[in-house]
Amino acid sequence: MSPIICCFAALNLLGVFISSVSQVMLKKSASKEHSSVIKEYANPAVMGAYVLFLASTLLSVFAYKVIPLSMGAILDATGYIYITLFGVLIFREKLNKRRVAALALILIGIVVYSMGLG
Repeated sequence: MSPIICCFAALNLLGVFISSVSQVMLKKSASKEHSSVIKEYANPAVMGAYVLFLASTLLSVFAYKVIPLSMGAILDATGYIYITLFGVLIFREKLNKRRVAALALILIGIVVYSMGLG
């Protein structure tokens, strides 16, 4: 894989990570009580999350100018790993056998693709 594709793949991964962080921000905001519907949607956490979503989208669009679509889909799948880790570490969610199996399949898919077997 060429160094330029690696750089753009890293940008895509950064975008996926940023998107995952913004999802955590939205979930944190949704778990709080707000005095009005307007404050529920127009507060710093929600607005910041949407700015991060925009940044994530721009990074993805920029990355897709160079990386193949098939690679982008694999890189986007890493978001499931980030969200699971954030859920366990931040929200104290429990991992069950089904979630672990799903994450293992995602990781296997990423490895198979990166080895050129897919």
